[in-house]
Amino acid sequence: MSAEAEMLARLAHSKFRARFHLGPRERAYAETKGRAVIASHGADFIATRLAPEAPKNDGKQTPMRGHPVFVAQHATATCCRGCLAKWHGIPAGTALTSAEQDRILRLILAWIDREMDHGQ
Repeated sequence: MSAEAEMLARLAHSKFRARFHLGPRERAYAETKGRAVIASHGADFIATRLAPEAPKNDGKQTPMRGHPVFVAQHATATCCRGCLAKWHGIPAGTALTSAEQDRILRLILAWIDREMDHGQ
């Protein structure tokens, strides 16, 4: 089992995290834009909203809907530095490394892929 699959299985036990699913608009957006564009957006969101040592509005920087990556961030506990610390062991107060950003993006994309395959 991949690291992403293991984490998704662990997150599925959280009532809060398990309640997130792509809505019709987010699903249509993902289908229209394609995985490469969604991945690019995800990398940008992570770099600008999550990776800094002290992200602006930390804890409130990720909307609950409107983009597949935003929904995935809440579902995967990658929405703020507090959730990263609690669920992923990545402490707040230091900038994310490129390896950590890549790991977060892989998890987000794995969740979106799963949603796109199973939610139809």
